[in-house]
Amino acid sequence: MRRSPQYADGQFRNPVPTRTMLPGSARAVLREQFSRAGRARRAPAGEIPLLRPAVGESDPPPATGLRLTWTGHSSVLAEIDGHRVLFDPVWGERCSPFSFAGPRRLHPVPVPLAELPRADVVVISHDHYDHLDMPSIRALARTGTRFAVPLGVGSDLEHWGVAPERITELDWHESVAVGGLTLTATPARHFCGRGLGRGMRTLWAAWVVSGPEHRIFHSGDTGYFSGFAETGERYGPFDATMIQIGAYSDFWPDIHMTPEEGVRTHTDLSGGTPAGALLPIHWGTFNLAPHPWEEPAERTVAAAREAGARVAVPRPGESFEPAGELPDDPWWRAVAAPAASAAASASAVGGDSGARAASEGTAPGAGKPRPDTPPSDASPRPGAPERTDAPPQPGGAPVGG
Repeated sequence: MRRSPQYADGQFRNPVPTRTMLPGSARAVLREQFSRAGRARRAPAGEIPLLRPAVGESDPPPATGLRLTWTGHSSVLAEIDGHRVLFDPVWGERCSPFSFAGPRRLHPVPVPLAELPRADVVVISHDHYDHLDMPSIRALARTGTRFAVPLGVGSDLEHWGVAPERITELDWHESVAVGGLTLTATPARHFCGRGLGRGMRTLWAAWVVSGPEHRIFHSGDTGYFSGFAETGERYGPFDATMIQIGAYSDFWPDIHMTPEEGVRTHTDLSGGTPAGALLPIHWGTFNLAPHPWEEPAERTVAAAREAGARVAVPRPGESFEPAGELPDDPWWRAVAAPAASAAASASAVGGDSGARAASEGTAPGAGKPRPDTPPSDASPRPGAPERTDAPPQPGGAPVGG
């Protein structure tokens, strides 16, 4: 790890200068977080519609050889050239080190993790709680699957019960073969940190998965930078890209892309002319930023239309084949909170406190799932901290991103 070109002075570095937050913005961030009107807009007003994924043993394989299923946030099951790749699986109720506080799901998981077909490989982009979920990893470890992770992330997996021989850690531009697939970690512009005192000590990555017939790209979390054009030139073209387009803010412009930057990244990956299908990820499931809940989808669709890009915006759990008809129904509009209604609701609710905000989710507006949430084998024990069994580490680190 220390021999990595990305590692210097005891920490990993971004490919370009990067700020995790603009100087002097902490007070403004807190003001946004505890704004009642803003919190009402940052959660849906109705139930988010879910679909049952078409990935069961009784479902036919993808006719085109490539099928994607978005289960929420950045979690995607890719069926590619006869293999299954599961990206950033998060089935837990909260993306937090605790089971009783932190950003909570805005919708149930569309299918229990135990009912997914076995993945050939699980790919992790970085160690933040909304991408690396301990109960989900423990459940997947029992299936005997393989794991591909950036440098340093494997130690968490080993601590949670994954056999070392099933973990492959990669630096940027390193690859591993899994069956007939080649998985390659590629540069991203973000940061890491989990638990206490681990800032910048594990790597973050975007991922390329290449098969005999298809190629796909998963961005993980990242700010925009020119390196995506280089990734496309070196590893593309791609039949589908999964691009982060949510949790952006003017307070942290370097580490999360806006929807317009996400569409630009999709275009950069194909040499400047949009090709393949764009699946927007990192939105809709957890409340991690000040923007309205539905805004990432609206802005992505508008930017894709202007760029001439094909974009799929499925409901959580919806499966589709990028070479076929893409899901493009604006389903989110029926459940989004109108600005006027959200403001009225917020003004009618009194007595909000920091304690209540923490119990519902430290990100503003985090909501509760429906009462009929399907049981998940990856749910933490109620009332227990997530990492009580983790080795103690001094210092501080962000919850997610």
